[in-house]
Amino acid sequence: MSENTSLTDAVKLTAGISLTKAVKDAAGCSVWFVDDVLDIQIEAARWAVAHRVRRLRAACAKLAAFAVVTLSFLIATSTNVLNIERASLAATHRRVALVVGNSAYQNTASLANPRNDAADMIAVLKGLGFRVIEGIDLNKKAFDAILREFAVALKGAEVGLFFYAGHGIQVSGHNYLVPVDAQLTMVSAVDIEMVRLDFVQEMMEREAQTSLLFFDACRDNPLTGNLARAMGSRSREIGRGLAPVRSSAGTLISFSTQPGNVAFDGAGRNSPFSAALVRQLSTSNEDLNAMLIAVRIDVMRHTDRKQVPWEHSALMRRLYLNPAVQSAAFASTIESRSSEAADAWDATKDTDSFAVLDAFLARFGDTFFAVLARARMGELRKAVTPSPQAASEADPASTSAR
Repeated sequence: MSENTSLTDAVKLTAGISLTKAVKDAAGCSVWFVDDVLDIQIEAARWAVAHRVRRLRAACAKLAAFAVVTLSFLIATSTNVLNIERASLAATHRRVALVVGNSAYQNTASLANPRNDAADMIAVLKGLGFRVIEGIDLNKKAFDAILREFAVALKGAEVGLFFYAGHGIQVSGHNYLVPVDAQLTMVSAVDIEMVRLDFVQEMMEREAQTSLLFFDACRDNPLTGNLARAMGSRSREIGRGLAPVRSSAGTLISFSTQPGNVAFDGAGRNSPFSAALVRQLSTSNEDLNAMLIAVRIDVMRHTDRKQVPWEHSALMRRLYLNPAVQSAAFASTIESRSSEAADAWDATKDTDSFAVLDAFLARFGDTFFAVLARARMGELRKAVTPSPQAASEADPASTSAR
């Protein structure tokens, strides 16, 4: 090629095409290349976005699962706290007591201590969160009226408590409480002038979940002489002290001395029984049964074993009359149950048996670990349930139909 050959001629000679066509072809290739590059970048971006979305969904699923488990734990924990608070509220707002002390008898000598016994019981029961209905020196009309008030107040109560200090009498195997205006000069006075103990007991058992009855009423009663003369040959039906009693489930009846015996009124402010009972209720954190054992030991010591407090108990649980102790005992029970559930779940969590998991839920269904047990059952169901594709591949009819 000569020095005078132009660039256009050189391209024509070399490529067999014009320079203009060569440039156009090169430009077309560039556009095609750029389009391909853009398509690749778009696909890569789409894949990256889809990948990030999948990762985000997986993270959200894990976060949601964690939130569900955490929420379940918080609900279980808060429920336990609420249960403790409810137990405390029940102890302080659903406890009702009637306290009666009859000292000023009109037709026989007065008793020195029942008024004091009642006053001290009223104070201690109020300190224990009881709503207390007070009755001092009640005649028959006032006694009947206060029992009606007590019956209304007892409706829905968790604990109903009746304390009586004064004269009592046993006739034909039934125990009676003696109002201050009783004369007992005729046979009909048994039902007209006195209050049958079993009437009070049955009323309490109908209305309250737990009934507690305390009677410091076995004192020597001169009025029995009047009744004996009125009954004549039937006077042998009048017993010494108070008669044994029976009770329904959830009831405790405590007497100041054993059946058929007479209790001391005491030389101090209180009778031996009431003094020991008030002291235990004021200072002890034990359950009621343990307190009554301490009362019995105390009274026997102070009376040279001549008076032995007696109770008939059909309580269904340990009963703590101190609300703080009752709440602590309830919290301890919850903690113990949670610990038991944790140990059981540790032994159960890797099981493949639905029967084992069902048994766990039956025993610990109200605990946090029940959520984990149900989640485990869900995993096992997924493992044993084939996917739709696997089911269709395993089904010969489905395969032959294709």
